[in-house]
Amino acid sequence: MTNRIKFAADALTAIACLYSWSCTTATEPTRQPNIIVIFCDNLGYGDIEPFGSTLHRTPHLNRMAKEGRKFTHFCVSAGVCTPSRASIMTGCYAQRVGMHNNPRDGQVLRPVSPYGLNPNEITTAEVLQAVGYKTGIIGKWHLGDQPEFLPTRQGFDLFFGVPYSDDMTAAVGQRVAQRGNQQLQGHLWPPLPLMQNETVIEAPVQRTLLTQRYTEQATQFIENNQKHPFFLYLPQAMPGSTSTAFSSPAFKGKSKNGSWGDSIEELDWSTGQILAKLTTLGLENHTLVIWTSDNGAPMNNDPTDPTRGTNLPLNGRGYTTSEGAFRVPTIMWWPSVIPAGTVCDELSTTMDLLPTFAQLSGGSIPQNRIIDGHNIRSLILGKPGAKTPYKAFYYYAMNQLQAVRSGPWKLFVPLKNFGRHPHFEKGEKATTLLFNVVTDIGSKTNVAKQHPEIVKQLTELATQARQDLGDEGVAGNGQRIAGKTANPQPQLLQPKCGVPQN
Repeated sequence: MTNRIKFAADALTAIACLYSWSCTTATEPTRQPNIIVIFCDNLGYGDIEPFGSTLHRTPHLNRMAKEGRKFTHFCVSAGVCTPSRASIMTGCYAQRVGMHNNPRDGQVLRPVSPYGLNPNEITTAEVLQAVGYKTGIIGKWHLGDQPEFLPTRQGFDLFFGVPYSDDMTAAVGQRVAQRGNQQLQGHLWPPLPLMQNETVIEAPVQRTLLTQRYTEQATQFIENNQKHPFFLYLPQAMPGSTSTAFSSPAFKGKSKNGSWGDSIEELDWSTGQILAKLTTLGLENHTLVIWTSDNGAPMNNDPTDPTRGTNLPLNGRGYTTSEGAFRVPTIMWWPSVIPAGTVCDELSTTMDLLPTFAQLSGGSIPQNRIIDGHNIRSLILGKPGAKTPYKAFYYYAMNQLQAVRSGPWKLFVPLKNFGRHPHFEKGEKATTLLFNVVTDIGSKTNVAKQHPEIVKQLTELATQARQDLGDEGVAGNGQRIAGKTANPQPQLLQPKCGVPQN
Protein backbone atom coordinates (compact mmCIF):
# COMPACT_ATOMS: atom_id res chain seq x y z
CA MET A 1 0.00 0.00 0.00
CA THR A 2 2.88 2.35 0.82
CA ASN A 3 4.31 1.93 -2.66
CA ARG A 4 0.98 2.80 -4.21
CA ILE A 5 0.57 5.94 -2.08
CA LYS A 6 4.06 7.12 -3.00
CA PHE A 7 3.39 6.37 -6.64
CA ALA A 8 0.16 8.41 -6.58
CA ALA A 9 1.97 11.38 -5.02
CA ASP A 10 4.68 11.22 -7.68
CA ALA A 11 2.02 11.13 -10.37
CA LEU A 12 0.23 14.21 -9.07
CA THR A 13 3.51 16.09 -9.14
CA ALA A 14 4.30 14.94 -12.66
CA ILE A 15 0.96 16.00 -14.12
CA ALA A 16 2.06 19.61 -13.92
CA CYS A 17 4.62 18.86 -16.59
CA LEU A 18 1.88 17.94 -19.06
CA TYR A 19 1.01 21.54 -19.78
CA SER A 20 4.62 22.65 -20.15
CA TRP A 21 5.06 20.84 -23.46
CA SER A 22 5.81 23.23 -26.28
CA CYS A 23 3.17 23.13 -28.96
CA THR A 24 5.50 23.55 -31.92
CA THR A 25 3.47 21.61 -34.49
CA ALA A 26 -0.09 20.51 -35.10
CA THR A 27 0.90 17.03 -33.97
CA GLU A 28 1.72 18.00 -30.40
CA PRO A 29 -1.00 17.07 -27.88
CA THR A 30 -1.71 19.89 -25.44
CA ARG A 31 -4.09 18.21 -22.96
CA GLN A 32 -4.57 14.86 -21.34
CA PRO A 33 -5.91 12.61 -24.11
CA ASN A 34 -8.63 10.05 -23.69
CA ILE A 35 -7.19 6.60 -24.37
CA ILE A 36 -9.00 3.57 -25.79
CA VAL A 37 -7.29 0.21 -26.31
CA ILE A 38 -9.27 -2.37 -28.29
CA PHE A 39 -7.64 -5.74 -27.71
CA CYS A 40 -9.10 -8.56 -29.82
CA ASP A 41 -8.68 -12.23 -28.94
CA ASN A 42 -6.66 -14.51 -31.24
CA LEU A 43 -7.09 -12.29 -34.28
CA GLY A 44 -4.39 -12.84 -36.89
CA TYR A 45 -2.05 -10.50 -38.75
CA GLY A 46 -3.77 -11.15 -42.08
CA ASP A 47 -7.36 -11.13 -40.78
CA ILE A 48 -8.29 -7.51 -41.56
CA GLU A 49 -8.27 -5.55 -44.81
CA PRO A 50 -5.59 -2.99 -43.84
CA PHE A 51 -3.21 -5.94 -43.36
CA GLY A 52 -4.13 -7.80 -46.52
CA SER A 53 -7.38 -9.70 -45.94
CA THR A 54 -9.54 -10.16 -49.02
CA LEU A 55 -12.15 -12.23 -47.17
CA HIS A 56 -13.22 -10.00 -44.29
CA ARG A 57 -14.93 -6.67 -44.83
CA THR A 58 -13.52 -4.15 -42.37
CA PRO A 59 -14.55 -0.67 -43.58
CA HIS A 60 -14.16 0.99 -40.18
CA LEU A 61 -10.65 -0.39 -39.73
CA ASN A 62 -9.91 0.77 -43.27
CA ARG A 63 -10.97 4.23 -42.13
CA MET A 64 -8.73 4.01 -39.05
CA ALA A 65 -5.75 3.09 -41.24
CA LYS A 66 -6.53 5.86 -43.73
CA GLU A 67 -6.88 8.48 -41.01
CA GLY A 68 -4.25 7.02 -38.67
CA ARG A 69 -1.09 4.96 -38.57
CA LYS A 70 -0.44 1.25 -39.16
CA PHE A 71 2.21 -0.52 -37.09
CA THR A 72 3.63 -3.47 -39.01
CA HIS A 73 6.14 -4.63 -36.37
CA PHE A 74 3.99 -4.25 -33.27
CA CYS A 75 4.40 -7.28 -31.00
CA VAL A 76 2.79 -8.83 -27.98
CA SER A 77 5.04 -10.42 -25.37
CA ALA A 78 3.54 -13.90 -25.55
CA GLY A 79 1.63 -16.10 -27.99
CA VAL A 80 -1.20 -16.82 -25.52
CA CYS A 81 -3.80 -14.92 -23.49
CA THR A 82 -2.79 -14.52 -19.85
CA PRO A 83 0.88 -13.56 -20.27
CA SER A 84 0.03 -11.24 -23.14
CA ARG A 85 -2.56 -9.44 -21.00
CA ALA A 86 -0.18 -9.23 -18.05
CA SER A 87 2.23 -7.25 -20.24
CA ILE A 88 -0.32 -4.72 -21.43
CA MET A 89 -1.28 -4.07 -17.80
CA THR A 90 2.22 -3.89 -16.27
CA GLY A 91 4.57 -2.79 -19.05
CA CYS A 92 6.63 -5.90 -18.36
CA TYR A 93 7.38 -9.32 -19.76
CA ALA A 94 5.05 -11.85 -18.18
CA GLN A 95 8.17 -13.62 -16.88
CA ARG A 96 9.04 -10.45 -14.97
CA VAL A 97 5.73 -10.43 -13.05
CA GLY A 98 5.26 -14.19 -12.66
CA MET A 99 2.30 -14.47 -15.05
CA HIS A 100 3.89 -16.71 -17.67
CA ASN A 101 3.30 -20.07 -16.00
CA ASN A 102 2.20 -21.57 -12.72
CA PRO A 103 2.10 -25.13 -11.32
CA ARG A 104 -1.70 -25.30 -11.20
CA ASP A 105 -2.80 -23.78 -14.52
CA GLY A 106 0.17 -23.84 -16.87
CA GLN A 107 0.52 -20.87 -19.21
CA VAL A 108 -3.02 -19.48 -18.97
CA LEU A 109 -5.19 -19.03 -15.90
CA ARG A 110 -8.16 -21.36 -15.55
CA PRO A 111 -11.33 -20.81 -13.51
CA VAL A 112 -11.05 -20.94 -9.73
CA SER A 113 -7.29 -20.50 -9.81
CA PRO A 114 -5.45 -19.38 -6.68
CA TYR A 115 -3.14 -17.29 -8.91
CA GLY A 116 -3.53 -13.83 -10.41
CA LEU A 117 -1.74 -10.59 -11.17
CA ASN A 118 -0.03 -9.57 -7.94
CA PRO A 119 -1.90 -6.64 -6.33
CA ASN A 120 1.51 -5.10 -5.61
CA GLU A 121 2.05 -4.55 -9.32
CA ILE A 122 1.13 -1.09 -10.58
CA THR A 123 -1.09 -1.36 -13.63
CA THR A 124 -1.64 0.90 -16.60
CA ALA A 125 -5.04 1.73 -15.13
CA GLU A 126 -3.48 2.77 -11.80
CA VAL A 127 -0.97 5.00 -13.59
CA LEU A 128 -3.81 6.84 -15.30
CA GLN A 129 -6.18 6.79 -12.35
CA ALA A 130 -3.51 8.58 -10.29
CA VAL A 131 -3.66 11.60 -12.63
CA GLY A 132 -7.43 11.93 -12.75
CA TYR A 133 -8.55 9.45 -15.37
CA LYS A 134 -11.80 7.55 -15.20
CA THR A 135 -10.92 3.95 -15.94
CA GLY A 136 -12.99 1.09 -17.28
CA ILE A 137 -12.46 -2.41 -18.61
CA ILE A 138 -15.20 -3.92 -20.73
CA GLY A 139 -14.46 -7.44 -21.91
CA LYS A 140 -12.10 -10.29 -21.06
CA TRP A 141 -9.80 -9.83 -18.04
CA HIS A 142 -7.95 -13.18 -17.64
CA LEU A 143 -5.55 -12.07 -14.91
CA GLY A 144 -7.25 -13.78 -11.99
CA ASP A 145 -10.88 -14.47 -11.09
CA GLN A 146 -10.60 -14.19 -7.31
CA PRO A 147 -11.72 -10.92 -5.68
CA GLU A 148 -8.23 -9.63 -4.87
CA PHE A 149 -7.18 -10.03 -8.51
CA LEU A 150 -10.23 -8.52 -10.22
CA PRO A 151 -9.92 -5.30 -12.24
CA THR A 152 -11.66 -3.24 -9.54
CA ARG A 153 -8.72 -4.04 -7.26
CA GLN A 154 -6.21 -3.20 -10.02
CA GLY A 155 -7.05 0.41 -10.88
CA PHE A 156 -10.33 0.16 -12.76
CA ASP A 157 -13.43 2.08 -11.69
CA LEU A 158 -15.63 -0.23 -13.78
CA PHE A 159 -15.51 -3.85 -14.89
CA PHE A 160 -18.10 -5.36 -17.19
CA GLY A 161 -17.15 -8.67 -18.72
CA VAL A 162 -15.88 -12.21 -18.26
CA PRO A 163 -13.02 -12.89 -15.81
CA TYR A 164 -11.29 -15.43 -18.09
CA SER A 165 -11.59 -16.95 -21.57
CA ASP A 166 -15.07 -17.55 -22.91
CA ASP A 167 -14.11 -21.13 -23.83
CA MET A 168 -13.66 -22.03 -20.13
CA THR A 169 -17.22 -23.11 -19.49
CA ALA A 170 -18.67 -25.50 -16.92
CA ALA A 171 -19.07 -28.13 -19.64
CA VAL A 172 -15.39 -27.87 -20.57
CA GLY A 173 -14.49 -28.16 -16.89
CA GLN A 174 -16.48 -31.38 -16.63
CA ARG A 175 -14.62 -32.82 -19.61
CA VAL A 176 -11.31 -31.83 -17.99
CA ALA A 177 -12.37 -33.64 -14.82
CA GLN A 178 -13.50 -36.73 -16.72
CA ARG A 179 -10.09 -36.98 -18.39
CA GLY A 180 -8.63 -37.40 -14.91
CA ASN A 181 -6.86 -34.04 -14.59
CA GLN A 182 -7.50 -33.32 -10.92
CA GLN A 183 -5.05 -30.44 -10.82
CA LEU A 184 -7.32 -28.06 -12.75
CA GLN A 185 -10.36 -28.95 -10.63
CA GLY A 186 -12.67 -28.91 -13.61
CA HIS A 187 -15.58 -30.06 -11.47
CA LEU A 188 -15.51 -26.62 -9.79
CA TRP A 189 -15.70 -24.57 -12.98
CA PRO A 190 -18.92 -22.56 -12.86
CA PRO A 191 -21.28 -21.55 -15.67
CA LEU A 192 -19.45 -18.86 -17.65
CA PRO A 193 -19.96 -15.71 -15.55
CA LEU A 194 -20.66 -12.21 -16.81
CA MET A 195 -19.56 -9.79 -14.11
CA GLN A 196 -20.26 -6.18 -13.28
CA ASN A 197 -17.49 -5.00 -11.02
CA GLU A 198 -17.22 -7.86 -8.49
CA THR A 199 -20.70 -9.36 -8.91
CA VAL A 200 -21.85 -12.06 -11.30
CA ILE A 201 -24.92 -10.68 -13.07
CA GLU A 202 -25.52 -13.49 -15.57
CA ALA A 203 -24.45 -17.13 -15.85
CA PRO A 204 -23.98 -18.66 -18.26
CA VAL A 205 -23.52 -15.58 -20.42
CA GLN A 206 -24.88 -15.75 -23.96
CA ARG A 207 -21.67 -15.69 -25.98
CA THR A 208 -23.33 -14.78 -29.28
CA LEU A 209 -24.16 -11.36 -27.83
CA LEU A 210 -20.83 -10.54 -26.19
CA THR A 211 -19.51 -8.23 -28.92
CA GLN A 212 -22.81 -6.38 -29.10
CA ARG A 213 -23.11 -5.97 -25.33
CA TYR A 214 -19.48 -4.94 -24.91
CA THR A 215 -20.00 -2.32 -27.59
CA GLU A 216 -23.11 -0.95 -25.89
CA GLN A 217 -21.28 -0.75 -22.57
CA ALA A 218 -18.22 0.85 -24.17
CA THR A 219 -20.16 3.62 -25.90
CA GLN A 220 -22.08 4.26 -22.68
CA PHE A 221 -18.81 4.51 -20.73
CA ILE A 222 -17.54 7.09 -23.24
CA GLU A 223 -20.72 9.13 -22.95
CA ASN A 224 -20.78 8.95 -19.15
CA ASN A 225 -17.17 10.13 -18.89
CA GLN A 226 -16.96 12.64 -21.72
CA LYS A 227 -16.19 15.52 -19.34
CA HIS A 228 -13.19 13.75 -17.81
CA PRO A 229 -10.08 12.19 -19.31
CA PHE A 230 -10.79 8.49 -19.52
CA PHE A 231 -9.05 5.20 -20.18
CA LEU A 232 -11.19 2.49 -21.76
CA TYR A 233 -9.63 -0.96 -22.07
CA LEU A 234 -11.82 -3.07 -24.38
CA PRO A 235 -10.47 -6.64 -24.56
CA GLN A 236 -12.97 -8.18 -26.96
CA ALA A 237 -13.91 -11.86 -26.65
CA MET A 238 -13.78 -12.57 -30.37
CA PRO A 239 -12.81 -14.28 -32.56
CA GLY A 240 -11.67 -16.23 -29.51
CA SER A 241 -10.48 -19.72 -28.73
CA THR A 242 -13.55 -21.84 -29.44
CA SER A 243 -13.69 -24.08 -32.51
CA THR A 244 -16.56 -21.93 -33.79
CA ALA A 245 -16.44 -18.18 -33.24
CA PHE A 246 -19.54 -16.39 -31.97
CA SER A 247 -21.44 -13.47 -33.47
CA SER A 248 -24.85 -11.91 -33.06
CA PRO A 249 -27.76 -12.81 -35.39
CA ALA A 250 -27.15 -9.62 -37.40
CA PHE A 251 -23.72 -10.91 -38.50
CA LYS A 252 -24.08 -14.70 -38.39
CA GLY A 253 -23.62 -16.21 -41.86
CA LYS A 254 -22.92 -12.86 -43.52
CA SER A 255 -19.17 -13.11 -44.23
CA LYS A 256 -17.24 -15.07 -46.84
CA ASN A 257 -15.34 -17.00 -44.16
CA GLY A 258 -17.82 -18.73 -41.90
CA SER A 259 -18.02 -18.01 -38.19
CA TRP A 260 -14.49 -16.61 -38.02
CA GLY A 261 -15.25 -14.00 -40.64
CA ASP A 262 -18.65 -13.23 -39.11
CA SER A 263 -17.03 -12.42 -35.76
CA ILE A 264 -14.36 -10.21 -37.33
CA GLU A 265 -16.89 -8.22 -39.32
CA GLU A 266 -18.88 -7.67 -36.13
CA LEU A 267 -15.68 -6.49 -34.40
CA ASP A 268 -15.26 -3.99 -37.23
CA TRP A 269 -18.86 -2.82 -36.72
CA SER A 270 -18.12 -2.44 -33.01
CA THR A 271 -15.10 -0.27 -33.80
CA GLY A 272 -17.28 1.89 -36.05
CA GLN A 273 -19.75 2.41 -33.22
CA ILE A 274 -16.99 3.62 -30.92
CA LEU A 275 -15.53 6.00 -33.51
CA ALA A 276 -19.02 7.34 -34.23
CA LYS A 277 -19.65 7.97 -30.53
CA LEU A 278 -16.37 9.89 -30.23
CA THR A 279 -17.27 11.98 -33.26
CA THR A 280 -20.81 12.68 -32.04
CA LEU A 281 -19.46 13.92 -28.71
CA GLY A 282 -16.69 15.96 -30.33
CA LEU A 283 -13.97 13.87 -28.70
CA GLU A 284 -12.25 12.47 -31.78
CA ASN A 285 -9.37 14.99 -31.75
CA HIS A 286 -8.74 14.35 -28.07
CA THR A 287 -8.77 10.55 -28.08
CA LEU A 288 -6.04 8.05 -28.93
CA VAL A 289 -7.56 4.77 -30.15
CA ILE A 290 -5.31 1.71 -30.43
CA TRP A 291 -6.70 -1.38 -32.16
CA THR A 292 -4.75 -4.62 -31.91
CA SER A 293 -4.84 -8.31 -30.88
CA ASP A 294 -3.60 -10.31 -27.90
CA ASN A 295 -1.78 -12.84 -30.13
CA GLY A 296 -1.96 -14.31 -33.60
CA ALA A 297 -4.65 -16.59 -34.97
CA PRO A 298 -4.53 -20.29 -34.05
CA MET A 299 -4.91 -21.22 -37.77
CA ASN A 300 -5.68 -24.64 -39.17
CA ASN A 301 -2.97 -27.14 -40.02
CA ASP A 302 -3.36 -26.10 -43.66
CA PRO A 303 -2.06 -22.51 -43.68
CA THR A 304 -4.15 -21.72 -46.76
CA ASP A 305 -7.37 -22.56 -44.88
CA PRO A 306 -8.58 -19.28 -43.31
CA THR A 307 -11.45 -20.69 -41.24
CA ARG A 308 -9.43 -20.35 -38.02
CA GLY A 309 -7.80 -17.11 -39.06
CA THR A 310 -4.58 -16.34 -40.83
CA ASN A 311 -1.25 -14.79 -39.89
CA LEU A 312 0.02 -14.76 -43.47
CA PRO A 313 2.33 -13.51 -44.84
CA LEU A 314 4.04 -14.07 -41.47
CA ASN A 315 5.26 -17.51 -40.45
CA GLY A 316 3.51 -19.67 -37.92
CA ARG A 317 0.37 -19.93 -35.85
CA GLY A 318 -0.70 -18.52 -32.50
CA TYR A 319 0.35 -20.11 -29.21
CA THR A 320 3.98 -20.39 -30.40
CA THR A 321 7.02 -18.09 -30.60
CA SER A 322 6.55 -17.49 -34.32
CA GLU A 323 6.23 -14.06 -35.89
CA GLY A 324 2.64 -15.00 -36.65
CA ALA A 325 1.96 -15.44 -32.94
CA PHE A 326 3.83 -12.35 -31.69
CA ARG A 327 3.35 -9.74 -34.43
CA VAL A 328 -0.21 -8.48 -34.45
CA PRO A 329 -2.16 -6.13 -36.72
CA THR A 330 -2.14 -2.72 -35.07
CA ILE A 331 -3.68 0.63 -36.00
CA MET A 332 -3.43 3.83 -33.99
CA TRP A 333 -5.91 6.64 -34.63
CA TRP A 334 -5.87 10.16 -33.24
CA PRO A 335 -7.16 12.75 -35.72
CA SER A 336 -5.16 15.98 -35.90
CA VAL A 337 -2.35 14.40 -33.89
CA ILE A 338 -1.23 11.17 -35.61
CA PRO A 339 -0.22 11.72 -39.25
CA ALA A 340 -2.91 10.20 -41.48
CA GLY A 341 -2.25 7.29 -43.81
CA THR A 342 1.22 6.54 -42.44
CA VAL A 343 3.02 3.33 -41.54
CA CYS A 344 5.47 2.57 -38.73
CA ASP A 345 7.84 -0.32 -39.49
CA GLU A 346 9.82 0.00 -36.26
CA LEU A 347 9.58 -2.66 -33.54
CA SER A 348 7.31 -1.74 -30.65
CA THR A 349 5.26 -3.79 -28.21
CA THR A 350 2.29 -3.81 -25.86
CA MET A 351 4.76 -3.34 -22.99
CA ASP A 352 5.30 0.18 -24.32
CA LEU A 353 1.74 1.28 -23.65
CA LEU A 354 2.12 1.87 -19.91
CA PRO A 355 5.18 4.17 -20.17
CA THR A 356 3.75 5.93 -23.25
CA PHE A 357 0.39 6.56 -21.61
CA ALA A 358 2.20 7.83 -18.53
CA GLN A 359 4.03 10.40 -20.64
CA LEU A 360 0.97 11.46 -22.63
CA SER A 361 -1.14 11.89 -19.50
CA GLY A 362 1.44 13.62 -17.33
CA GLY A 363 1.64 10.55 -15.12
CA SER A 364 4.59 8.69 -13.64
CA ILE A 365 6.22 5.41 -14.43
CA PRO A 366 6.82 3.33 -11.28
CA GLN A 367 10.39 3.99 -10.16
CA ASN A 368 10.79 1.21 -7.58
CA ARG A 369 10.76 -1.69 -10.06
CA ILE A 370 11.91 -2.68 -13.52
CA ILE A 371 9.55 -1.74 -16.35
CA ASP A 372 10.50 -3.44 -19.62
CA GLY A 373 8.49 -1.23 -21.96
CA HIS A 374 9.51 2.12 -23.43
CA ASN A 375 7.92 5.45 -24.22
CA ILE A 376 7.08 5.23 -27.95
CA ARG A 377 5.38 8.61 -28.24
CA SER A 378 7.72 9.60 -31.09
CA LEU A 379 6.76 6.49 -33.07
CA ILE A 380 3.05 7.05 -32.50
CA LEU A 381 3.27 10.70 -33.55
CA GLY A 382 5.37 9.82 -36.60
CA LYS A 383 8.34 11.98 -35.63
CA PRO A 384 11.00 12.03 -38.40
CA GLY A 385 13.85 9.67 -37.66
CA ALA A 386 12.12 7.97 -34.72
CA LYS A 387 13.56 4.49 -34.15
CA THR A 388 12.69 1.46 -32.08
CA PRO A 389 13.86 1.73 -28.47
CA TYR A 390 14.62 -2.02 -28.33
CA LYS A 391 18.16 -3.33 -28.29
CA ALA A 392 16.66 -6.78 -27.74
CA PHE A 393 13.20 -8.33 -27.63
CA TYR A 394 12.66 -11.82 -26.21
CA TYR A 395 10.34 -14.63 -27.30
CA TYR A 396 9.42 -16.95 -24.44
CA ALA A 397 7.23 -20.04 -24.43
CA MET A 398 6.19 -20.17 -20.78
CA ASN A 399 9.53 -20.36 -18.91
CA GLN A 400 11.62 -21.32 -21.96
CA LEU A 401 13.50 -18.71 -23.95
CA GLN A 402 13.26 -19.74 -27.61
CA ALA A 403 14.22 -16.66 -29.60
CA VAL A 404 15.59 -13.13 -29.44
CA ARG A 405 15.27 -10.24 -31.88
CA SER A 406 17.59 -7.29 -32.39
CA GLY A 407 17.05 -4.93 -35.29
CA PRO A 408 15.83 -6.98 -38.28
CA TRP A 409 17.38 -10.20 -36.95
CA LYS A 410 15.56 -12.96 -35.09
CA LEU A 411 17.60 -15.83 -33.66
CA PHE A 412 16.05 -19.11 -32.54
CA VAL A 413 18.45 -20.59 -30.00
CA PRO A 414 19.29 -24.32 -30.09
CA LEU A 415 17.12 -26.47 -27.81
CA LYS A 416 17.29 -30.12 -26.84
CA ASN A 417 13.67 -30.24 -25.72
CA PHE A 418 10.60 -28.04 -26.13
CA GLY A 419 6.85 -28.29 -25.79
CA ARG A 420 5.95 -26.39 -28.95
CA HIS A 421 8.12 -24.77 -31.62
CA PRO A 422 7.20 -22.91 -34.82
CA HIS A 423 9.97 -24.51 -36.90
CA PHE A 424 10.50 -27.99 -35.44
CA GLU A 425 8.28 -30.94 -34.58
CA LYS A 426 8.13 -32.28 -31.05
CA GLY A 427 10.88 -34.85 -30.52
CA GLU A 428 13.24 -33.12 -32.93
CA LYS A 429 16.32 -31.21 -31.86
CA ALA A 430 15.91 -27.50 -32.47
CA THR A 431 19.01 -26.15 -34.16
CA THR A 432 20.14 -22.54 -34.53
CA LEU A 433 18.01 -20.47 -36.90
CA LEU A 434 18.56 -16.87 -37.98
CA PHE A 435 16.01 -14.90 -39.99
CA ASN A 436 15.89 -11.35 -41.26
CA VAL A 437 12.23 -10.73 -40.37
CA VAL A 438 12.15 -7.46 -42.31
CA THR A 439 13.27 -8.68 -45.72
CA ASP A 440 12.17 -12.30 -45.18
CA ILE A 441 8.68 -11.65 -43.87
CA GLY A 442 7.74 -15.33 -43.93
CA SER A 443 10.87 -16.47 -42.02
CA LYS A 444 11.69 -18.92 -44.80
CA THR A 445 15.47 -18.63 -45.19
CA ASN A 446 17.87 -19.57 -42.40
CA VAL A 447 20.96 -17.37 -42.77
CA ALA A 448 22.78 -18.39 -39.57
CA LYS A 449 25.82 -19.74 -41.46
CA GLN A 450 26.14 -16.54 -43.46
CA HIS A 451 26.09 -14.27 -40.39
CA PRO A 452 28.06 -15.90 -37.53
CA GLU A 453 28.74 -12.49 -35.98
CA ILE A 454 24.98 -11.79 -35.69
CA VAL A 455 24.43 -15.25 -34.19
CA LYS A 456 27.13 -14.52 -31.61
CA GLN A 457 25.67 -11.09 -30.77
CA LEU A 458 22.12 -12.39 -30.29
CA THR A 459 23.34 -15.42 -28.34
CA GLU A 460 24.94 -13.03 -25.85
CA LEU A 461 21.65 -11.16 -25.57
CA ALA A 462 19.90 -14.46 -24.90
CA THR A 463 22.32 -15.13 -22.06
CA GLN A 464 21.44 -11.76 -20.53
CA ALA A 465 17.74 -12.60 -20.76
CA ARG A 466 18.23 -15.92 -18.98
CA GLN A 467 20.04 -14.18 -16.13
CA ASP A 468 17.33 -11.53 -15.80
CA LEU A 469 14.06 -13.28 -16.72
CA GLY A 470 15.02 -16.90 -16.19
CA ASP A 471 14.87 -19.98 -18.35
CA GLU A 472 13.85 -23.58 -17.89
CA GLY A 473 14.48 -24.59 -14.30
CA VAL A 474 16.49 -21.45 -13.50
CA ALA A 475 14.96 -18.35 -11.91
CA GLY A 476 16.03 -14.95 -13.17
CA ASN A 477 17.41 -12.37 -10.78
CA GLY A 478 14.88 -9.78 -11.98
CA GLN A 479 11.70 -11.80 -11.58
CA ARG A 480 8.79 -10.90 -9.32
CA ILE A 481 6.10 -13.28 -8.10
CA ALA A 482 2.47 -13.67 -9.09
CA GLY A 483 -0.30 -13.12 -6.60
CA LYS A 484 -1.66 -16.17 -4.79
CA THR A 485 -4.62 -16.64 -2.49
CA ALA A 486 -5.86 -19.48 -0.36
CA ASN A 487 -9.20 -21.24 -0.82
CA PRO A 488 -10.27 -19.85 -4.24
CA GLN A 489 -13.99 -20.01 -4.91
CA PRO A 490 -15.92 -20.11 -8.18
CA GLN A 491 -17.60 -16.93 -9.37
CA LEU A 492 -21.28 -17.86 -9.11
CA LEU A 493 -24.55 -16.15 -9.85
CA GLN A 494 -26.20 -15.56 -6.49
CA PRO A 495 -29.89 -16.44 -6.18
CA LYS A 496 -32.36 -13.63 -5.79
CA CYS A 497 -33.87 -13.31 -2.37
CA GLY A 498 -36.41 -16.06 -1.84
CA VAL A 499 -35.75 -17.65 -5.25
CA PRO A 500 -33.81 -20.93 -5.20
CA GLN A 501 -30.97 -21.33 -7.69
CA ASN A 502 -31.36 -24.08 -10.29
